[in-house]
Amino acid sequence: DTILFNSHSGQLKVKRFGALFELDFPSRPPIKAQLSKTITDGLNLQPLEVWKARDYLLVYENEADIKNIVPNTAILNQINLDPGGIIVTAKGDSVDFVSRFFTPQASIFEDPVTGSAHCTLIPFWAKRLNKKELHALQISERGGELFCRLEGERVYMRGKAVCYLKGFLHL
Repeated sequence: DTILFNSHSGQLKVKRFGALFELDFPSRPPIKAQLSKTITDGLNLQPLEVWKARDYLLVYENEADIKNIVPNTAILNQINLDPGGIIVTAKGDSVDFVSRFFTPQASIFEDPVTGSAHCTLIPFWAKRLNKKELHALQISERGGELFCRLEGERVYMRGKAVCYLKGFLHL
């Protein structure tokens, strides 16, 4: 029911809670920032606010804006934010917040559901909405629903997992 992963961020824990899996990650609160011309030129809609932790966090007026963002991959692929990306977010219509995540020069340009991006989204929205438990949707083509909470320097995300591989390990 619990799996531990060793990573560059330290030990990461995944626990099973019925049909949901909970990820335990370090919090990465963002600070105010400015966009590069390449990112500005690469998005059809411009944000109201710009923040940055590992990833750029672009804040928009509403959920419709997030749905209507059309990234210009040819322009955005001119930059390399490795290991980061571009998070676009807004207050949700039926959830606390919505988001999408773009990674220029990556094999998958728009990630379906991004745990690492929520390391920044959760502390940002927890402070803005003055609450520790948040309900989120990543509104990529596949999409994903997350039940999040902030506890000190840790963020916890629960959601369904998509199976991509089954097999056996012989030790």
